[in-house]
Amino acid sequence: MMLQLKHLQLQLDHAAILNNVSADINAGELVVVLGPNGAGKSSFLKVASGELSPDSGEVNYCSQPIRDWPLLAKAKQCAVLAQHQLLDFPFTASEVVALGRTPHDTGLLIDNDIIKEALNLMGVGQLRHQPYTQLSGGEKQRVQLARVLAQVWQGRCLLLLDEPTAALDFSHQQQVMTIFKRKAMAGSAVLMVLHDLNLAASFADKIILMDQGYIKAVGTPEQVLQESLLEDVFKLKFHRVVHPTSGKHLFVS
Repeated sequence: MMLQLKHLQLQLDHAAILNNVSADINAGELVVVLGPNGAGKSSFLKVASGELSPDSGEVNYCSQPIRDWPLLAKAKQCAVLAQHQLLDFPFTASEVVALGRTPHDTGLLIDNDIIKEALNLMGVGQLRHQPYTQLSGGEKQRVQLARVLAQVWQGRCLLLLDEPTAALDFSHQQQVMTIFKRKAMAGSAVLMVLHDLNLAASFADKIILMDQGYIKAVGTPEQVLQESLLEDVFKLKFHRVVHPTSGKHLFVS
């Protein structure tokens, strides 16, 4: 178990955001958090990363309270993609990705190689000298994802990603999900918030379904993505169909 969240309670502005939330994130898993707007997904991720402190409950990273981890040590093993990226400086794409290497002392030559490889992996290597502020929304997102990967380039790690496929077209969504699936298969733990049921069904090892600050269900995609449960949470009629080649379930409304 890489990340353990136990009985989390969180209130913001006197409103209950998380209600007795517990979850285990294991090495080798890609875990997707699903739920409607306002379900508490982003707050769940912020508490998991240590950005927010819960009013009660525990967050343990590698069997140690996450608050006890020295920031530098945690930054070498845990990388976070926030939902909103506020970067208005005219850094080049390479300079943005280089921010992910800040915790490391591997030297300029090694860091430059990692930066180049991370940009190429995300399909934006040709933009490395372009000002970040002049990129499209999808290009900015892939540069930020390259930054996250560059931060934890080697070894097992914990990745916490809030809507990593936002602003991406269908092809790049598939590309990004495949990259992080492979990262999980190599022994890392990946926890991400998504809104796309079909991406979750195709790539997740485990799904956490949230609603109004509660966890409604946890399990494999086959266990959680049931029409009746989804209709109860999203207040929308869903139909489950089978993909003609993969055999995985897909959902249309």
